[in-house]
This record gives sequence, structure tokens and C-alpha cells, in this order.
Amino acid sequence: MRPVTYSASIMTGDLVNLQATVEELESIGIDALHVDVIDGSFSPSMPMGLDTAARLRQVTSLPMDAHVMSTNNEYFVSAVLDMGFESVTFHHEPTLHVDRLVTLVHRAGARAGIALNPATSLSVLEYVLPQVDMVCAMLINPGYATSSSETQVPYAAEKVRRLRALIDAEAPGVDLQVDGRVSLDTIPALVRAGASNLVLGSTGLFIPGATLAENKRRLDEVVASASGPLALDDAPQTVGAVTR
Repeated sequence: MRPVTYSASIMTGDLVNLQATVEELESIGIDALHVDVIDGSFSPSMPMGLDTAARLRQVTSLPMDAHVMSTNNEYFVSAVLDMGFESVTFHHEPTLHVDRLVTLVHRAGARAGIALNPATSLSVLEYVLPQVDMVCAMLINPGYATSSSETQVPYAAEKVRRLRALIDAEAPGVDLQVDGRVSLDTIPALVRAGASNLVLGSTGLFIPGATLAENKRRLDEVVASASGPLALDDAPQTVGAVTR
């Protein structure tokens, strides 16, 4: 099984005590912080502002991945690069000049990622995939992680499987990140489908009723279980000539 990166979604942590949360994440061995930077337009949610993101950068040495969800990507991408984020992911959908933003991120010495909404076709990656370091597959509509009514799309594992096949064929070094209800229940299927980077929020790490350390141990067990054979429920289903 390929290595799996744990990216803690800080917007689902204790927003009143973020430094304490970050210190606890460091102590249990989380690999990176996933910071959602949302403008309130691309998505109606706005969990934290740029000043908070900048302060977070100052209090931790953990690698930080900014997930920019904005209709004005260049502004927010430039802002988080100035803060020293090691990785910046922006959405393909509102971006007019994808290549330009990827180049901007790389020139700053950071990793560049492209995020895709659940219903966005993988075909948009045809020319840009070899240029990026990561693709983030959104499995819920962006910015709704704190809404309990938002569920993972039913085609999540199949889209991840197809994306993994595309990456392996065209750009094997690209990281495949999954974001949106990446829970203890869904992680085995997602990892078996090819996910190598898990964005962990309220259903994967910040699970109520247990400590972060306890949840991390459960997470390790779940990820380890994904190294087994492909489950029947995870396998592609062929209906006629169409694989679903």
C-alpha cells in the first residue's frame, strides 16, 4: 500500500483555541495542516480569515496546505504564499488562467495543487496534470464541512479510482488528496481506490467524544485495514458496457 498522508482540517478544530489544537496535532504525529481559505462567494462558508491563517503559520512548523476556495484565486493564492505556506491548492472551476497560477505557486517554492468539485469532470486535467504536485478531489460541495446534512457523493470511490488511474498513467508523482466527509467508515474504500492524502475533519479526526490521540489510533487502524483485498462494495460495477 502506498504511504498515506494525514492532513488535519483545522477549520473543524477548536476555533477558540487553535494554538492548543495545533500543538496537540503536532504531539500525535499529524503530517500537515489543511487550511481552508474561503471568500464567502465561491462558497457561503467563511470559517477563518487571512489574519488567522497567518498567525497559524507563525505558531507551528507543521507543513501547511492552503485550500483556496474563491472567485478571485490570484489574490488569495498570493496572500498565502506570502505567509510561507508550503502547499497551495486552488479550484479549477473559477480559474481563468490555471497555468499562470501553477507557475506563480512554483516560483514561490511551494507545491501546487488543483481542486475539483465533486461533479467536475477529470477531463479538465488533460493538459495541467503533469504540471501540478497534487489533485484534491472534493467529495462534498466545498465549504460545507460543518453542515451535518452534507453527505459524501455516492460516486466518491469510483471518481477517486478513475483519478488514480489517470495519475498513474500520466503523472505518477502527483499526490491524490480527498476532501469531504473522509470518515473512518469511508477511508478504507478511498485508500483502496488510490487516495494518498486524507483531509481529516469532524468524521475522520476531530470526532466528538474522544481525544485527538484516541481518534488518531482509530484512524491508523482503519488505514492499515485498507491494505487488504478489494471489498466487493468497493469494486467497479459493470452495467451493460458501462463501468460505474
